[in-house]
Amino acid sequence: MKLYVVGLGPGAPEQMTARARAALEESSVVAGYRTYLALVRDWLPGKEFLETGMKKEAERCRAALEAALGGKTVSLVCSGDAGVYGMAGLLLELAEEYPPLEIEIVPGVTAACSGAAVLGAPLGHDFAVVSLSDLLTPWETIEKRLDLAAQADFALCLYNPSSHARPDYLRRACDILLRSKSPDTVCGWVRNIGREGEEKRVLSLAQLRGEQVDMFTTVFVGSSATRQTGGRMVTPRGYRAAGKAEP
Repeated sequence: MKLYVVGLGPGAPEQMTARARAALEESSVVAGYRTYLALVRDWLPGKEFLETGMKKEAERCRAALEAALGGKTVSLVCSGDAGVYGMAGLLLELAEEYPPLEIEIVPGVTAACSGAAVLGAPLGHDFAVVSLSDLLTPWETIEKRLDLAAQADFALCLYNPSSHARPDYLRRACDILLRSKSPDTVCGWVRNIGREGEEKRVLSLAQLRGEQVDMFTTVFVGSSATRQTGGRMVTPRGYRAAGKAEP
């Protein structure tokens, strides 16, 4: 019996790591949020699927743990990377309540990396990742993190920028960032990364403030060094200025 916690990456099979795919194929049971299971169900025939809805994360983890302790090889799937806003941490915490079990965390390509690749190279230097969802984190904490990251001139990757319940959170985040960042700061967003209907846009921070995005969108805000080159975002690390490659 074994339990894998698998990061699916953007969702398309070709963008999944070989280790993630092997873990899924080895498993007889695949557990996860129904939207993520829909990404893999068609190419995993013969598997048993344990499906839960939104806000059922603890139930999902317990179902996976109990199936594995019942003698099955199980994969609990997450989008992106299982340890980045994923189930890995919660599952490891809950596993302390159960008998010992072999658990392996299988990394995946998180949206910060896959979305950045679509836009160019916005995270080429130091950056911060912040989720705008206040479901588990108070907005006051999110606001402080945004403000300090902007003051430090990090490039930023914003997860969960908006939802039906939070339609104005991206605008509010932009207002915070505009305290320290120029309105002309190069920004971008990608929707449905690596999936059907993928969209992208490069724009200024002032323009980003008025954009309508959803939970399937990942937003990138450049540093003061970020430039638009050939329609893409680039945050230089400084190779050209140094005249030689850094180690």
